[in-house]
Amino acid sequence: MTWPKVRAPELVGRGWLNTGDRQVSLADLRGKVVVLDFWTFCCVNCLHVLDELRSLETEFADQLVLIGVHSPKFEHEADPDALAAAVERYAVHHPVLDDPELVTWRAYTARAWPTLVVIDPEGYVVAQLSGEGHAHGLTVLIRELLEEHRAKGTLRSGDGPYVPPPAAQTALRFPGKVVRARDGSYLVSDTAHHQVVQLEADLETERARFGGPGVFNEPQGLVVLPGDVAARVGYDVLVADSVNHQIASIRLSDGQIRVQAGTGEQLRERSGSGPALKQPLSTPWDLAWWIDRVVIAMAGTHQLWALHLAQDSADNSVAVLAGTSGEGLLDGPAHDALLAQPSGLATAADGSRVWIADSETSALRSIALDDNGFQLQTYVGKGLFDFGHVDGPAADALMQHPLGVTELPDGSVAVADTYNGAVRRYDPATGEMSTLATGLAEPSDVLVEQDGDTARLLVVESAAHRVTRVAIPADAQVVAGAARQTQRPETELAPGKLELTVNFAPPTGQKLDHRYGDPTQLMISASPPELLAAGDGTAPGLTRTLDLDPEVAAGVLHISVRAAACDGDPVTGELPEHAACHLYQQDWGIPVRLVERAPAELALDLRGV
Repeated sequence: MTWPKVRAPELVGRGWLNTGDRQVSLADLRGKVVVLDFWTFCCVNCLHVLDELRSLETEFADQLVLIGVHSPKFEHEADPDALAAAVERYAVHHPVLDDPELVTWRAYTARAWPTLVVIDPEGYVVAQLSGEGHAHGLTVLIRELLEEHRAKGTLRSGDGPYVPPPAAQTALRFPGKVVRARDGSYLVSDTAHHQVVQLEADLETERARFGGPGVFNEPQGLVVLPGDVAARVGYDVLVADSVNHQIASIRLSDGQIRVQAGTGEQLRERSGSGPALKQPLSTPWDLAWWIDRVVIAMAGTHQLWALHLAQDSADNSVAVLAGTSGEGLLDGPAHDALLAQPSGLATAADGSRVWIADSETSALRSIALDDNGFQLQTYVGKGLFDFGHVDGPAADALMQHPLGVTELPDGSVAVADTYNGAVRRYDPATGEMSTLATGLAEPSDVLVEQDGDTARLLVVESAAHRVTRVAIPADAQVVAGAARQTQRPETELAPGKLELTVNFAPPTGQKLDHRYGDPTQLMISASPPELLAAGDGTAPGLTRTLDLDPEVAAGVLHISVRAAACDGDPVTGELPEHAACHLYQQDWGIPVRLVERAPAELALDLRGV
């Protein structure tokens, strides 16, 4: 079948970043291959795609223009200053269109973060891809487009519209986490400088710096090991090295740094266990010591993992502790539970649980061990698309993308409510939420500092590039703010039978491997669950018939897909016995409204060409 050519819609938004204040139109880009990257800076999968695209920017520098289209999920992400900070924080070296009203998002019918759209040198859309892991396929497609348009004479080389902004200089740059060393000094992950900094008690005087570019890559979480454990293993601190997808150790006495877990490759499968140095990880974001193990907030796979430390690092091991790797909010037995980009961990003083800042669900949760095994519990938070700044009973309280958590001396919990610029307090005794401090610049971590009978908070103000001392007020403020939901256009669908199709065209040179069964899988659920009268659950295939209950007017369809394509013989196309295979996967949360005579079909692109 020959598909009609579709002209790429114009790029419309509030303004541009990384162009020297110049507006960019598609006409300016004619003659080049253009890749649009629809992203939002809260999304760890979007950060993965930024890293995947860097090699393409280098290889095709003269013929490819990469454009980031920032279409925000959270209210804070629509702030132009916050976006400018994020573009610097994540080293985005291409033009970015600020699309706060999702105008360009709607024009390209994007449905998920991240979404990639490929436009040919004549200005036509040739592919739409969802999720991460598309670097190889994009490389193949771009080479094909360059060959085709070089032959047609429609290809143009030369500089693109990117203009680098002036470099900023501060002692810390977008710090992530803070911990206290056993000697009373503080360790801070200086994330954008790719270092860990040891500070004296004044939080300004530097005692030492560890790592740097080429050693760490955007380090985040830190944990100081108990003294007896440190003496046994020969190092003091572990670092969640997020972009290197590794856990590294630091021996403070001489600065020795060694990898203790992770291969340096990003985990593409949905689970993993075994020898720690042979197991890929996926964006570890924070660490905590609990029950003789290191708990890892594995943000990239929406899970918690456990790292067991041996005297010889070659004997370290890792295993999944909680989460299926599906993204969502579901409590209960740990291996069946759902998390969403866990980003902050803190062990309770009595050792009963680990508190979790679950960022994408704007939730405070915990993991505990009882007679039935490890269990997940939620205290504050409603789901992936609900957020705000609301105090009061925990069932009604709302946060906005929290990244840090700590336990206060009275047993209550302080949360770095990052996108609200606040520190919040949850009291387990009363089940109430309140506000301890506001007006902070993207607080990403909190830590209690005890000075005699006085307790204070250390707050990492990531966007202000500092660590700040904040008093703990005797009477916390109660904020009756507004409840928000992620503003994305609803998809109108007819009630009753719905035919769902996920389009997936393997890149040239790859094919689906059916020798051992169907290499594709759909996982489908809904919020509320009553929206789906039939068709939920996990099963092979890229198509399914759903039954939407006409009594439920609106909701969200949660659709996860996986497809494994393998490298075929370049001549015959046949799959060798030990073919290298590539996993493609994506999660969609699609707001829907049931309307009579609306479409009874829904097509999504995992890799639509």
